[in-house]
Amino acid sequence: MRRTARTATLAVASGAALASIFTAQLTAQAAPAPAAAGQPLAEVQDFLAGELGDLAAGDRTTVLVHGTDLAAAEAAVEATGMRTATTFDAIGVVVARGTAEQVEQARTEPGVTYLEGNQPIAFTQETSNIATRGKEAAETLTGADGTALTGRGVSVGVIDSGVDPNHPYLRDADGTKAVVSNQKVLCDPFEAACQVIDVGTSVDTDTLSVGGHGTHVTGIAAGRPTELTDGGRLQGAAPGAKVVSLSTGAALVIVGADAALNWVLENHEAPCGPDVSAAQCPPIKVTNNSYGPTGGGEFDPQSATVKLQRALAAEGVVTVWAAGNDGGDGSQSLTNPPGQDPTGGILSVASYNDLGTGTRDGELSEFSSRGRAGAQGTYPDVSAPGDTITSSCRPYLVICSTGMDPRNGPGALDIGTFNTISGTSMAAPHVAGIVAQLFQDSPDATPAQIEQAITSTAHQYEFGAPYEAGGTGGTTSFDKGAGLVDVVAAANALS
Repeated sequence: MRRTARTATLAVASGAALASIFTAQLTAQAAPAPAAAGQPLAEVQDFLAGELGDLAAGDRTTVLVHGTDLAAAEAAVEATGMRTATTFDAIGVVVARGTAEQVEQARTEPGVTYLEGNQPIAFTQETSNIATRGKEAAETLTGADGTALTGRGVSVGVIDSGVDPNHPYLRDADGTKAVVSNQKVLCDPFEAACQVIDVGTSVDTDTLSVGGHGTHVTGIAAGRPTELTDGGRLQGAAPGAKVVSLSTGAALVIVGADAALNWVLENHEAPCGPDVSAAQCPPIKVTNNSYGPTGGGEFDPQSATVKLQRALAAEGVVTVWAAGNDGGDGSQSLTNPPGQDPTGGILSVASYNDLGTGTRDGELSEFSSRGRAGAQGTYPDVSAPGDTITSSCRPYLVICSTGMDPRNGPGALDIGTFNTISGTSMAAPHVAGIVAQLFQDSPDATPAQIEQAITSTAHQYEFGAPYEAGGTGGTTSFDKGAGLVDVVAAANALS
């Protein structure tokens, strides 16, 4: 029976709507100081421009100063008198706090290429491994290591509100935890200084953040085979993969999320430290990112997020994005901006609805964000189940209480520990888990090859906009991308 559930969107920012923020113009600001001879003024992100226009004299805001290298960004921050909060060394970005006047002065400093604001973002939110043929792949295919294709030997990095590492869905039959590394991103709300702290695999970071979203998402990616007390049988997309959780808390801004991506860039090869074996704590090969600005927005190739995900792709890590929950009709782009990145190995995922049947000819979810017809760069890359998805939850957490379908786990005390929620947040971790399966199948594949295998073999269900030539798979559509992901076909294409 199909269960109804609300679409989880968990907005975390207040103030003016992001749609109006995206259109804010730099003209609201005072004119910047003259640049040095031959030095063009650095471009300012639209969001930051609007923020500076509203900033009272003497008040400070958070700015990401992009330089030709880290030294240039650091020198600009020092020259303007701003205070350094965080640095992203690999991409030459300094996160700082400064006044509107100091930010304007930074535009003129040598080597400064771009100025970006600390934009608010939001989390976008038992079917399902049948329609994707993921369960079939796990039961009939083996990876390069000779074991069932479950994502074994791969860690999935989940950047979200947190995780309950003790949840029954995230434990193997012998009690071993799926979560092998549990990181907490701590950001000073006034200074924007962020640090990533290992809190250990016994700490429930989702409860600390009063979230729930992250635990639900993590279960979709890597939940272990579980039978509920009502007889329902569940498993995540990659039930053999390990999980590295990076909790940004329930109140999310871009600097915290970027700090998590930066941590993955610096630690993906040995996420539990150099002294822990890859057998116990495998390398991170894919990150799941089920968050983004409400209402979509234009792709910004100069943002720290994009620079970080491109650096990750260059080091062999796939980045998966929820497309967003803003619907649309193709007249405008509503998809999550960083997911629009054309770089191979960066995937934007739309939400497919199998109508509770597990079939491959269902519908695109009404809430799933569409791209702008004719502008293929804004289209989602692929679809995956995101409508009425049952996964790990706790009944006392905010997101879990929105599902309206609490179900009991396998233990006597597991009351209401599963719930059914809808959203592209649920579609993205399906693909993240599938990427783990594909890396187990072909450990030497590049992120671009993983993406092409997924998009070129996707099942073309008929609902919605017609397919057109283009995309990494050869055909695409503004609403559902290349179609519904097919794990068996993708694995066969790689092999």
